[in-house]
Amino acid sequence: MRSAYGVESVRAAEREVMARGPEGALMRRAAAGLAAECAQLLGKVYGARITLLVGSGDNGGDALYAGAGLARRGAGVTAVLLSPERTHAGGLAALRAAGGTVVGGDEDRAERAVARARLVVDGIVGIGGRGGLRERAAQLVAAVARDALVVAVDLPSGIDADTGEVHGEAVRADVTVTFGAYKPGLLIDPGREYAGAVRLVGIGLELPAGERVLEALQYVDVAGLLPQPGGESDKYRRGVVGVVAGSARYPGAAVLCVAGALRGGAGAVRYVGPAADAVIARFPEALVSAGPPSKAGRVQAWVVGPGLGDDEERLRDVVAAEVPVLIDADGLRLAGEREVRARRAPTLLTPHAGEAAALLGVAREEVESARLSAVRELAGRFGATVLLKGSTTLVASGEGAVRVNPTGTPWLATAGSGDVLSGLAGSLLAAGLGARDAGSVGAYLHGLAARHASDGAPVAAQDVADAIPAAWRDVRRPG
Repeated sequence: MRSAYGVESVRAAEREVMARGPEGALMRRAAAGLAAECAQLLGKVYGARITLLVGSGDNGGDALYAGAGLARRGAGVTAVLLSPERTHAGGLAALRAAGGTVVGGDEDRAERAVARARLVVDGIVGIGGRGGLRERAAQLVAAVARDALVVAVDLPSGIDADTGEVHGEAVRADVTVTFGAYKPGLLIDPGREYAGAVRLVGIGLELPAGERVLEALQYVDVAGLLPQPGGESDKYRRGVVGVVAGSARYPGAAVLCVAGALRGGAGAVRYVGPAADAVIARFPEALVSAGPPSKAGRVQAWVVGPGLGDDEERLRDVVAAEVPVLIDADGLRLAGEREVRARRAPTLLTPHAGEAAALLGVAREEVESARLSAVRELAGRFGATVLLKGSTTLVASGEGAVRVNPTGTPWLATAGSGDVLSGLAGSLLAAGLGARDAGSVGAYLHGLAARHASDGAPVAAQDVADAIPAAWRDVRRPG
């Protein structure tokens, strides 16, 4: 599992390591890793033009020591000092000793150094920085050539390390080399988009698992959570998921939700609603009923909301059930905060940013720019697990680390894909996974299925549903 830690936890761990070792050892360790990543990107170091954008403090020191190492290998390294009077003295001395060039207040010379560089190292602001780039730093970043490689030190300058929020101008990196631990801002949009490819360099930090802010499941984690039938299993032991979705106007939502549910590990799917003819025509294995949900037969979990319209009666019937319930789409609009909080069985809410904004009473842009705080607030308000869909899907339960989904493709932003996800995650609930695991595993498989279905081309929601078995097999047999 990939874990991300907040700034205060990282700082505390760094202090512990520094207290046990010689002065400057931690910075040199980080700089060596940074230099190695830069060398790998360049391929040929000798003769390469490298410019360091150096701010004050340790972040600039990392860049300077790394630049010294690259200069000793024959690169032409120029350091542009944004705060000459507060530049890390040891790093600056090391760069000069290795033959590097230093530019201070000469603005024209600084911009030429940036514009001519093959590789630019962003050592402007460290993980403790707040707010966007200052004007001079923004001007230098704007001067970087289009074909130059940009490597950020620990975190792109201008990104909030703890949240991924961006307030003003920020560096867009091709690669971010981060030290000791992932930071939340590297894994959550909009910060993730600025970070590029993220490389983790170990520097010996010891971070308590209980202080994780974010965690991202990997193949092995998902494989361990997937439901697997045994020799004595039948469809009821494997779980039955009930689907209350669709309407006369939106029968496709029911079909797509059932499609996801049938591939999610439960033993049977029971559909209740007015789109029964459309569902049974596409999936004869589905069990259909006119309802109401409470009279439809045994289920281990319900999915309610996709394409439901204004059918509050079916929604209330499902919310009153004493089994896990996933609420999506129209169901989010119809379900009240008080009745969701009053439920005794687990509840999983799956809003996109617009739906989350409506639930919180804020603008959509506010949710998209502060996804971590939005998902946490929703989980707290509703006393439920919340899966916030989007460019980075987050799952929060109100306790423990928030989970961030690492799979997906921009082609997944297509009509009906959320209906497939709801059915898939609901089926995992019925198969016995808790709400947090069902949401996380469902999002992982859904994103992986989209990659399989797309392969770089547009996909439809049904394509994603059809690719879920391939994603499941991929996770079970990695490599």
